[in-house]
Amino acid sequence: MPVLDKNNQAMVEKYQNFILNSPYSKLSQDMRWEKVKNTWDSDYVYLEDPQTKEITAALSILSIKAVDGKRLMYANRGPVCDFYDIDTVSKLIDEALPVAQKNNAFVLRIDPEVYYDQSLIDQYKQKGFTFRGRETNIHSFTQPHYNMIMDISSGDEEKILSSFHSKTRYNIRLAKRKGIQTRWGRSQEEIDIFHALTKIMAERQGITYRPKEYFERMIAAYPEIRIYISEFENIPLSAAVAFPYNDKMWYLYGASSNEMRNKMPNYDMQWSMIKWAIELKKHFYDFGGVFTLDNTDGLFAFKSGFCGETPVTEWIGELDHVYDQEAYHKFINR
Repeated sequence: MPVLDKNNQAMVEKYQNFILNSPYSKLSQDMRWEKVKNTWDSDYVYLEDPQTKEITAALSILSIKAVDGKRLMYANRGPVCDFYDIDTVSKLIDEALPVAQKNNAFVLRIDPEVYYDQSLIDQYKQKGFTFRGRETNIHSFTQPHYNMIMDISSGDEEKILSSFHSKTRYNIRLAKRKGIQTRWGRSQEEIDIFHALTKIMAERQGITYRPKEYFERMIAAYPEIRIYISEFENIPLSAAVAFPYNDKMWYLYGASSNEMRNKMPNYDMQWSMIKWAIELKKHFYDFGGVFTLDNTDGLFAFKSGFCGETPVTEWIGELDHVYDQEAYHKFINR
């Protein structure tokens, strides 16, 4: 039964090498993600070619108690295979059954980065799967249903800059004229600055924020991450986590001060991260999620200024393989 034995170092390396080299892999399917999400338990299932014994598909699963002592199993942005290959995805889900039994799980949730396709959803529903798509409250998805993703595959810095909204280009140049400087690092100093700005932003917006240790674990687990910081005369005004993985650069977390916002530090910071993505020859720059598609919303307006004519990306939704209907009903109706 291909459930990964985490005590078998050779198989762990084989699994992780498959993840790192698959075009379908996303950063949260990487085994290192368990070090970041250390309050969750982790399990890994996979399929092998019967002849070569090479791994052909994988599913990295995190689990946590959620309802009546039962566990939610979550394959964040899985599976690592072609989601249009329904038979392969079904086999992976079948292989997860011993994990579900061990964890006393009520559901296995999968939310692939696949463009919305009603025909594909219908095919999964015909197979008996529960699918949460457009009819679902947008705020109840585990991850944002809409993302802003910019195509930078041309690798042409001037062409990409010219694709931005004119106001965005103006603000990028304005930031430099007003003395904004952007740098990056990975040390405790940068983590401390980023987290202090995160706290300021969260208090301004009335939202929660992650503890500093979360970001310390992330930086330690992924040496490719950079923290970008935009400053005026050495005063930090904005900061963000830039995460290159596979063919993307992810703008994963961002924060800003209440001070000197008219100097447009966020614009210089974003452009610095985009230029790094171009340097690494990434195909896409992922600005992360949005919850409204309305220019009166500041977050959407800011991100769409960079994305230009690029349409908003709508993901397909969440496939829920339900093991306990009663617990599942309680969970989705909380």
